[in-house]
Amino acid sequence: MKRIGIYILLCLLSLAASADTVKQLQQKQKQLQQEIEQTNKMLQQTKKDETSTLNKLQLLSKNISTQKQLIRTLGSEITALDDEMQMLGLQRDSLQGELERCKADYARLVRETHYTSMQQSPLLFILSADDFQQMVRRVRYLQEFAHYRQEQAAHIEQIQAEIDAQNEALKTNRKDKEQALQSRKRQQESLARDEKKHKSMLNNLKKKEKDLTAQLKKQQKKAAELNKKIDDAIRKQTATKTTLTKEQQLVAGGFEQNKGKLPWPVEKGYISGKFGKQQHPVYEHVVTDNKGIYIQTTAGMQARAIYKGEVTSCFLVGNTYAVIVQHGNYRSVYSNLSKLNVKQGDKIETKQTLGTIYSDPEQDNKTELYFQIYQDRNILNPASWICQ
Repeated sequence: MKRIGIYILLCLLSLAASADTVKQLQQKQKQLQQEIEQTNKMLQQTKKDETSTLNKLQLLSKNISTQKQLIRTLGSEITALDDEMQMLGLQRDSLQGELERCKADYARLVRETHYTSMQQSPLLFILSADDFQQMVRRVRYLQEFAHYRQEQAAHIEQIQAEIDAQNEALKTNRKDKEQALQSRKRQQESLARDEKKHKSMLNNLKKKEKDLTAQLKKQQKKAAELNKKIDDAIRKQTATKTTLTKEQQLVAGGFEQNKGKLPWPVEKGYISGKFGKQQHPVYEHVVTDNKGIYIQTTAGMQARAIYKGEVTSCFLVGNTYAVIVQHGNYRSVYSNLSKLNVKQGDKIETKQTLGTIYSDPEQDNKTELYFQIYQDRNILNPASWICQ
């Protein structure tokens, strides 16, 4: 009885671990599907024509990358479900064998009890003892024998219930696997369509090198002007080395301790431009050097503070705004805003909205936040600070 109880416990623990793996994969799928939906929404917000643009190409590239991740995740789920199905089958077969053995033992006990009762009644068996001690032992023996029979009967019912549960789990498992297979098939078909579209769009854009180069130079000029204004503002703020107040030290300490766990500066979006030197998505010979990261999102999205602090600068660059928020000796910078919700000197909290991100009609309505983090005058990679 103890042995089978331990076995059932181990089976349940094994199944629980397997179920956790499948559940985690399904949660990952949900997250990836939400990302695809978000990118599709951004694509819908581009200009309603078939013109190939860099923005559409980048959004399509993001979709393709996410779809590939989703297909891999679905493949992992199918493998995990196969493993779980095999485990369930083996456990069911093992329990079935144990059930047959228990039934045979129980049948033997019933036969032996019947034979004993035919030979002698329990009362006579007790009264025919040679002395009182033997009588006590015979009473205890009959009690334990009856209890053992009850245990065996209950044990058989427990095993049968476990087998029924395994069979139900197998049915659910097969259904989940079929759904995962169908979902993977749909994603593979969607991926094939997007890859074909991406190839066509890339070829069209390569024919527009002159226009794209002019557009890139314009963007680089604007980025250089923005970076200079931000650098000048931060240099001015840090020109005089002052001792941080206790409150500022606490804020800086909290900011530092939350590295890698700070919230995104937008509610939803994806990193469309990484920190540092990056190759152009169309032309291999063109390299850009980003002083922060670009986060693309949907039109109307708000920029929000990644940590509590104080607004130290709000300024205009061209037709968009930038906001600098101080967190002790750290600063976060939010650029490309069409309007502001804060002003210089405001004390703000984590996730407080700072302003609306600008949607650029000249770039296919692209809505993209330029985001930076400084420690004193040193520029840091923001992707290392926000949660991934």
